[in-house]
Amino acid sequence: MEELKPVKEGKVREIYDNGDSLIMVATDRISCFDVILHNIVTKKGTVLTQISKFWFDYTKDIVPNHMITTDNNEMPEYFRQPQFVGNSMMCRKLEMLPLECIVRGYITGSGWASYQKNGTVCGITLPEGLKESEKLPEPIYTPSTKAEIGDHDENISYEQSIAHLEKFYPGKGEEYASKLKELTITLYKKCADYALTRGIIIADTKFEFGLDEDGNIVLADEMLTPDSSRFWPLEGYEAGKSQPSFDKQFARDWLKAHDGEHDWTLPQDIVDKTIEKYLEGYRLLTGKEL
Repeated sequence: MEELKPVKEGKVREIYDNGDSLIMVATDRISCFDVILHNIVTKKGTVLTQISKFWFDYTKDIVPNHMITTDNNEMPEYFRQPQFVGNSMMCRKLEMLPLECIVRGYITGSGWASYQKNGTVCGITLPEGLKESEKLPEPIYTPSTKAEIGDHDENISYEQSIAHLEKFYPGKGEEYASKLKELTITLYKKCADYALTRGIIIADTKFEFGLDEDGNIVLADEMLTPDSSRFWPLEGYEAGKSQPSFDKQFARDWLKAHDGEHDWTLPQDIVDKTIEKYLEGYRLLTGKEL
């Protein structure tokens, strides 16, 4: 069997051209602070793909998405090999829009750091007296530009997102920006409400969208995975402190605490705990074992 090569390789994903579709493979690599770590986190790619599948099915009434199938028997023979089973998704080809659509429902991370300085998050003024990890009165939309690998995404205001999209789509900037904001917040609210019933708080997340051949906006990439979101356990949640999480924040925290002495490699016990968190998040959200 001829070996296929990905046409695009991201920090964690590999994308293969399948003629009129794409096949996205989520690897077991892990990246933190935009750096690919030396560790492999077994089953992580499968968790990411299956969680995305769950959410794409759950939200298809709000916006169409790019998923065609996650059944490897419906993919070319090459993708029926064991290393592709469970972690591959056949997708529609789209023209990706040049924005990361970030929504924050709770104040944490860089948002909390910014709020402590000047009471704003990404230029949005928030009420006084919020505590770390507190739920915001309403979710806020804080888009960013997409950076190449190795660079950092740049947070921009909603107004800047209009101008940014206008550069690529003259005459359409405002229409697309408005629709992306509306979809991002609608998707977040529906999914965050569901997750609460399963014992998970979705503190924040990012979505990516593209255009199909008819110019319709379609949800793409990954969706509400532990790589693109902050998941916290509802049990034990209390504003006023940082929260334990089901995502790679666990690995990030270890790297921060051991700054300068890790060479971007996690100890095995941290890797084991990280995959435990991913699997537990999947179990709680879907009610299934992987």
